Amino acid sequence: MRVAECGLQNVPVEDYGMSNNPKSEIRNQEIRHLPVLLHEAVDLLAPRAGGVYVDGTLGAGGHGEEILKRSAPDGILIGLDQDAEAIERSRERLAAYGGRVLLRQENVRHAGAVLAELGYGTVDGALLDLGVSWFHLKTPGRGFSFALDGPLDMRMDRRMPQTAADLVNTLSHGELARIIREYGEEKKAGVIARAIERERARGPITSTVHLAGIIASVFPPYPFRRIHPATRTFQALRIAVNDEMASLGEGLRQLVDVLKPGGRIAVISFHSLEDRIVKQTFAASAKGCICPPRMPVCACGHQPGVRILTKRPVLPGPEETENNPASRSAKLRAAEKV
Repeated sequence: MRVAECGLQNVPVEDYGMSNNPKSEIRNQEIRHLPVLLHEAVDLLAPRAGGVYVDGTLGAGGHGEEILKRSAPDGILIGLDQDAEAIERSRERLAAYGGRVLLRQENVRHAGAVLAELGYGTVDGALLDLGVSWFHLKTPGRGFSFALDGPLDMRMDRRMPQTAADLVNTLSHGELARIIREYGEEKKAGVIARAIERERARGPITSTVHLAGIIASVFPPYPFRRIHPATRTFQALRIAVNDEMASLGEGLRQLVDVLKPGGRIAVISFHSLEDRIVKQTFAASAKGCICPPRMPVCACGHQPGVRILTKRPVLPGPEETENNPASRSAKLRAAEKV
């Protein structure tokens, strides 16, 4: 999952809410188009004229536009996003680039199929900018924000049948607690799941504010919190509804496979679960011999698939975090096909 493009494109867990009055904070946020780690990511991608590049999480098109600028005059951008509204925003933003832009409403886990359909067996580079966008959070009807009253939806692709309300009202206590603990890294997962279970026995939980109130009720009434009590649970439900971790893993492997030799992939993540998948996927692909340690001579012939370009993740500098607080937990990793 996934706010950079407009001041908060990919909101790290702590930025869902930062005080006991998150509604006022969201209302007062200045909406600015600030793609996180823009130059660092595109520098690592190293676009060139005539290249073909995939932006697998197009969002508002900020990173995609920079790729188009640097691959002028004839570089191609294939933009994917599972959110129809994101595709339309980017279509408008990138209209001036004409036929150099190919957009599809699709999850990155299907990147290989989209590229095959478009006739591209290989590409020169790929970029992923993970997380939830400000456009999602500021639209009550999308159900991502606990600060704005709306239906408990959270689907990035509204063609998908399962909503957050479905999970909250139908999952067992154990499964609900597992999701909140695993995806939200919430220590009170079991207590929150039990409170949800008690409340839904009285009637369905269908709104964001209703759920946020249930979650807040299990926390002591401290006068000030760094983050809203519902932050981690809302993140967990969003990840589960959109199957974000599995989608990321599948998408990453497909994009690495379709890179040309020398082609590069750059990924910006915003919490530890995403970053772990990126790190492990790159490490597995970069590994050479996979023979058992006891074998004196390599018999597998396995060769590394990529060279890791970022031994440590690239982090935003002080100026960026000051101008765009949502960038604070961003981590950028990159690899090159060998």
